[in-house]
Amino acid sequence: MRSAFSKAIVDAAKVDPKVLLLTGDHGYALFDEFRKLFPAQFINAGIAEQNMVGVAAGLAKAGFKPIVYGLSAFVPVRVLEQIKMDVCYENLPVVFIGDGAGVVYSSLGSSHQSTEDIAMLRPLPNITILSPSDAHEMEYALKHALQFKEPVYVRIGKSDVGGVHQAVPTAPIGDLLSVVAGSNKTTAFIATGSMVNTAVKLARQLGDCTVWSMPTIKPFNGAQLLELAAEMDNLVVLEEHSIYGGIGGLVSELIASKSGVRARVIRHGMQDRFSEKCGSYPYLIREHQLDDVALLSQLKEVLQTEKK
Repeated sequence: MRSAFSKAIVDAAKVDPKVLLLTGDHGYALFDEFRKLFPAQFINAGIAEQNMVGVAAGLAKAGFKPIVYGLSAFVPVRVLEQIKMDVCYENLPVVFIGDGAGVVYSSLGSSHQSTEDIAMLRPLPNITILSPSDAHEMEYALKHALQFKEPVYVRIGKSDVGGVHQAVPTAPIGDLLSVVAGSNKTTAFIATGSMVNTAVKLARQLGDCTVWSMPTIKPFNGAQLLELAAEMDNLVVLEEHSIYGGIGGLVSELIASKSGVRARVIRHGMQDRFSEKCGSYPYLIREHQLDDVALLSQLKEVLQTEKK
């Protein structure tokens, strides 16, 4: 997925010299080709992320097309005020890349883990929020983001959990994307980012459930979701993000606003706590009970209780 990102920004810079890449002293290997080919279009702003966003806003007002890269614990978490006032308030075409979302940087502790970025950005006017799950969705997301028409945040989580699409999606931005067209008429999965692959595994074990990916969190096709909610008894929402303010909240809010909707929303994400220990990524996923085994056990219990 990161390779797809690197290729996309190189291709964009080849076409348009106004495309600039700003980094907060991160991503050197990722940007080797970009720096080699376009040294004048690369700016290392140093460990000064708030200043970097202000610089990007100024460049955008001057007609440039800035891409701002950082770890998601810093972009957007550390720079929320600057994103709000310098970029979103002015509705400037700046693309923010938040790499390592969720608990990917597991061994670095909570300071480098980001499970609140979606919740922080959702209330901000003008910004588009994209959360690709594999290389094909990354290409899909960047095709939209690199049009530079409005502020965009692209959330990059664990990149090597496995692909879910055979080709680049063509659906409009905002749509849920079909990943598995299951025969189960009672339960469907909606997932984003790294958890889409997990949803595919669980869907098979729970009886051929349908799986939908949500690569666009804002804007969002509410009519499509309500149509799905009218057909299912259960919508299982998976995200490597806090259960507060993420896609589970988004789905719940929309369904709660409509009367007569059939589906119950079952949310699985990070609970209201920090990681207790450092360790490998698989370890932390288990600690937060977002691994296949823990989720399967929880879902079987919930769905079985419903039948009784």
